Amino acid sequence: MAEIVGNEKREEQLQEDPIENQMSLVDHLEELRRRLIIIIMAVAVGSMISYFFAAELVQYITAPAGKLYYMSPAEAFFTYLRVSLFAGFLLALPIVLYQIWAFVVPALTSKERMASVILIPSSVLLFFIGLAFSYFLVLPAGIKFFMGFATENLQPLLSLGEYLSFVISFLLPFGFIFELPLFIVVMAKFGLIGSAFLTGKRKHVMVLSFVVGAVFSPTPDVFSQTMVAIPVIVLYEVSIFIVKYILRK
Repeated sequence: MAEIVGNEKREEQLQEDPIENQMSLVDHLEELRRRLIIIIMAVAVGSMISYFFAAELVQYITAPAGKLYYMSPAEAFFTYLRVSLFAGFLLALPIVLYQIWAFVVPALTSKERMASVILIPSSVLLFFIGLAFSYFLVLPAGIKFFMGFATENLQPLLSLGEYLSFVISFLLPFGFIFELPLFIVVMAKFGLIGSAFLTGKRKHVMVLSFVVGAVFSPTPDVFSQTMVAIPVIVLYEVSIFIVKYILRK
């Protein structure tokens, strides 16, 4: 009887504790290589699918700016490839995050695994919400602002390649910025921070948000920095509300 009870306890411990130490370094490297191959293949397949719709994607991306030009014979072709690669990465993002999760999950406890099942879809959703927010609200305002410097003798001549670089560098930061509430909620859930701590850091976050805007905005002007800083501040306030009134921390 005692032996049976002992075996049950050992089984429960194996289910609850990480099994990281049960894999050798070679096993980890082999597992990492396999996961990376799957990620690369997923992005490649997504990019090939996106290439068939590259013209429509380029037309959709360039809609806020209107008519564009390409300055070299190969610029349009390479722009189509960049758009396809970017769209392919977005299509493969759920698979990419799942492969990262599958690689890390052996080191997690059962509770952490259950939490990650919720966190991964939430992170994907927030990332795409950030991209949509940037494309539909921030990007048109930014382009209108920069076009406002045109005069009768100074007219914009936008290059397709340069415009695409501007758009991608404008969209991606918002995808990551919108992960802020999820990051804060997870830290609060584990008891690392509370609403009192978050409230006390408000002034620091306001200053830091403009620093983040200066680092991640595609241009070094105040307008772009402000467009990045305002969502950071708003999302931080939303995080405080969630932690204080929903999590009761």
